[in-house]
Amino acid sequence: MKFNPGGGSMNKMIKQAKQVQEQIVKMQEELKEREIEASAGGGAITVKVNGKQILTAIKIKPEAIDPDDIEMLEDLVMAAVNEGIRISQDMVSTEMAKITGGFNIPGL
Repeated sequence: MKFNPGGGSMNKMIKQAKQVQEQIVKMQEELKEREIEASAGGGAITVKVNGKQILTAIKIKPEAIDPDDIEMLEDLVMAAVNEGIRISQDMVSTEMAKITGGFNIPGL
């Protein structure tokens, strides 16, 4: 008779952890392909950000460009990008929580 206290449950835990890890890797790949859109200035600036928080597109309407007020344009771009990143981070957190059951895993 072998001494194997909790061996069966330990193997089950390891198998479950591996499945969760595989699901996380798959979800991270899928999130790279997902894009969200955010805007500022009533749609004067529109950006797209993917699930890796990378800015993938930016559109600036011509009427948002005022050579005498570049600072306003800079502020609108910054606001749109920051909002896009925030929404993307929320999307990632929501999707990962579905896999991890809400357990916060550092680095994800």
